Amino acid sequence: MTSTVKSDAATGALRGGPRRRRVRVGGGRGVPLPLLVPALIGLAFLIVPLIALLVRAPWRSMPEQMTSAEVWQALQLSLVCATTATAVSLVIGVPLAWLLARVEFPGRGLVRALVTLPLVLPPVVGGVALLTALGRSGIVGKWLDSWFGITLPFTTAGVVVAEAFVAMPFLVISVEGTLRAADPRYEEAATTLGASRFTAFRRVTLPLIAPGIAAGAVLAWARALGEFGATITFAGNFPGRTQTMPLAVYLALQSDPEAAIALSLVLLAVSIAVLAGLRDRWMTAG
Repeated sequence: MTSTVKSDAATGALRGGPRRRRVRVGGGRGVPLPLLVPALIGLAFLIVPLIALLVRAPWRSMPEQMTSAEVWQALQLSLVCATTATAVSLVIGVPLAWLLARVEFPGRGLVRALVTLPLVLPPVVGGVALLTALGRSGIVGKWLDSWFGITLPFTTAGVVVAEAFVAMPFLVISVEGTLRAADPRYEEAATTLGASRFTAFRRVTLPLIAPGIAAGAVLAWARALGEFGATITFAGNFPGRTQTMPLAVYLALQSDPEAAIALSLVLLAVSIAVLAGLRDRWMTAG
C-alpha cells in the first residue's frame, strides 16, 4: 500500500498535478523580522514587570504577611465588592446593551459614547463625578440623604458604586457586540409565535448570548477588583470598610515596599486564577 501511495504521488508530480504538503505559518517563510521584533518587545513589556514582582518578592516573610488580619480583611472586602459590582452591572448593563443593539432611537450614537466614556475617563475624575452626583450635597445624593437617609460616599456601598461605574462599560461593550453578531430573526420568530418581547429576550436571546455575557462579566469583575482611583476618591481608604486590596497596596508602598510587593502578588494570583479558570473557557464556549 505504501508503494502504491508513493507511485501515485510520483505520477501526480510527473503529470504536473498538485501535491499535498504542509503549509507553515507565514507561507513557509517564517515570521517576518519587522513583525517578530516588536511582538517580542511587546511581550517583554507586559511580562517583565510581572516577573520582577516574583524576583523581588520577600518570600521569607511572605507567610507572616499573608496571614495578617489586614491582608485578609482587604482581600475579602475586594472580592465581595467586586462580585457585588459585577452583579449590579449585569442587572442594569445587559438591558442597556440590548437597548443599544436592538432599538433604534435618536441620539443612540451619543448614548453609546457616554456609556463607554468611563473606559477612557481618568478614574479620579470618575470619583469626583460620583461625588458631585451622589455626595451628600450632590445633585442626587442630597435627595437620597434627605428622603431615604442613604449616604454612599465613604461607605462599603460607595466602593461598590465606584467599581460598578468603571467596570460596567466592559460588560456593555461585550454584550452589545454579541447581540449585534446574533441573528435577530430568532427573536422575531419567537414574537410571531405569540411570545412577548421580554419572553423572547428571556427564553431566546439570553441563552444565545450567554458566552458574551459571561466574558463581559469576567472582564467587569477583573476591572472592579483592580479599581483604585474612583474608589479612593469616592469611598476613601478606611480599613475594614472601604480599604480594598489596591488601596492596601498603595498604603503599604508608602512605608513598607516589601509588604506592597507581597500584597500585589496576592492580587495578581487571584486575578490570574479567575481569568485563566473562567474567562478563557467562557470566551471559547461559543
